[in-house]
Amino acid sequence: MASIPTPPAEPDDSPEAYVGLAAERAERLARERGWPTVRALAPGTIITMEYRVGRLNFEVKDGRVARAWKG
Repeated sequence: MASIPTPPAEPDDSPEAYVGLAAERAERLARERGWPTVRALAPGTIITMEYRVGRLNFEVKDGRVARAWKG
């Protein structure tokens, strides 16, 4: 039987640290800290709810991160 794959580790980073930052700065910082996928979304954007390891989501309002979460 095949072994169960181990998902890649996420950076040891708190999404809350990005709230209030300018969107471009937050994305650059997230990539520097090891996030392979960074997604910026407008408030109210319809998205699927699947969890993707290694993805950091930003809700951007008026050019600043209003909310951040993993997956």
